[in-house]
Amino acid sequence: MPVARWMRRLATAGVLLCVIVVVLGAYVRLSAAGLGCPDWPGCYGHITPIGAEQGAAAPVYAHRPLVPGKAWREMIHRYAAGTLGLVIVLISALAITARRQRLVSVPLALTLFATVIVQGLLGMLTVTWQLKPLVVTLHLLFGMTTLALLWWLRLSLPAGPWSRAAGPRAGRLDRGGAARTTRARGFALLGLAALAVQIALGGWTSSNYAAVACPELPTCQNAWWPRADYRNAFALWRGLDTDYEGGVLDNSARVAIHLTHRLGAVAASAALACAAGAVLRRRGLPGARAGAWAVLAALGLQLLIGMSMVTSGFPLWLATAHTAGAALLLLATLALLHSLASR
Repeated sequence: MPVARWMRRLATAGVLLCVIVVVLGAYVRLSAAGLGCPDWPGCYGHITPIGAEQGAAAPVYAHRPLVPGKAWREMIHRYAAGTLGLVIVLISALAITARRQRLVSVPLALTLFATVIVQGLLGMLTVTWQLKPLVVTLHLLFGMTTLALLWWLRLSLPAGPWSRAAGPRAGRLDRGGAARTTRARGFALLGLAALAVQIALGGWTSSNYAAVACPELPTCQNAWWPRADYRNAFALWRGLDTDYEGGVLDNSARVAIHLTHRLGAVAASAALACAAGAVLRRRGLPGARAGAWAVLAALGLQLLIGMSMVTSGFPLWLATAHTAGAALLLLATLALLHSLASR
């Protein structure tokens, strides 16, 4: 069926492109290029950084001199995000025009479309509000939400190793099998919720430049529980007239953020490990076992990246890989949940 084939291609391209956009966004943020173009959607009044040098001479940009490398990184990220937006528009249009074939849920496609619109608005506010941590964190969360919706849509399409059509369905489950599936699904939902909170904490840590506040493991500032200012660490609103590049919090507040992120990693790891274990230790859930192993593999990789990042002094490539690892873990968790939901 041509429509189904096109939908699969668009959904697959959307997932891959969204991963690239999320990782590029992390690289832009971590390389201090978030304000490489201080306006939006152009760069110093131009659609490419090539003409930005002339625009940067305008008095309005006197406070933000042009750094070509940062400008290119920011604009490449915007080009990729714009392309992703076009792919999502095509997916939504195809879902509506082919709604009688019921290839995908139209509400799901429209939710995806609305999410990418909000994501574009947050991208604009990230620049115009000068990297306000709340907006930067929401930008990351909506980027991950876009990825999750695209992946769920792709999983719901026929054909493919994770699809409902391909999954083993041996008929109706008996009462015991249904109970096992329900319990495993509950653990998977709990793991997904814990992962979402941890991703938000990671965004807050990054946007407040708090990653380097604890430069060693397992202690922080050579103490198991150093002085930490939680009162200021999680203040969501500090006004609009502040340039947040480089961060505005003192060290004790950044320590509080970093410690919370570490504790969140422990909680999320425990929840995801329990979700995978709930599948692996129960018989009658053969279709979900691959998803459980994928979650454990992605979780182990992410923990390894996180610990290596601290012990090696937070190199840019590892910090960027940490965001990629979070995206991979999200995909694996959703695949596990989908395999349980389809039973």
